[in-house]
Amino acid sequence: MKTDDTDKKILNMLIRRSNMSCRQISRKLGVSAVTVLKRIKTLEKEGIIRRYTAELDYDKLGYDIPAIIKMRIVKGRYSEVEKKIAPNPNIFAIYDITGDFDSIVIAKFKSRKSIDAFLKKIQTYDFIERVETHFVLNTIKESHIEID
Repeated sequence: MKTDDTDKKILNMLIRRSNMSCRQISRKLGVSAVTVLKRIKTLEKEGIIRRYTAELDYDKLGYDIPAIIKMRIVKGRYSEVEKKIAPNPNIFAIYDITGDFDSIVIAKFKSRKSIDAFLKKIQTYDFIERVETHFVLNTIKESHIEID
């Protein structure tokens, strides 16, 4: 699906505040609420809008230990990462990457004890060859990107 400027403006408004009504968006864009609703429904149908969510301050909720965990995966065993590691509620994202490691996990934990338990558990999996963990000391920027 090709998106036009109006679609992009709608998406950027929803990125900033996912609970905006069609009427609020239509007023800001100068188009009808019906137009906004139809475009949003099309964007949802095409899978461009996958879900609506709230942006949380995880530090205030006690998840103040962000970690980046690089993993070397035994050849051909990537699907096991998805099955055994991805369901963990502390994990924000898992990416397959290039370089010395095969996957990278971005996670947030409430305590050193919880991250220790997670790391010890994943190191017992036979499909994990090596793990390297980095703790984030300061977050400079963490946000959604806007569509241009």
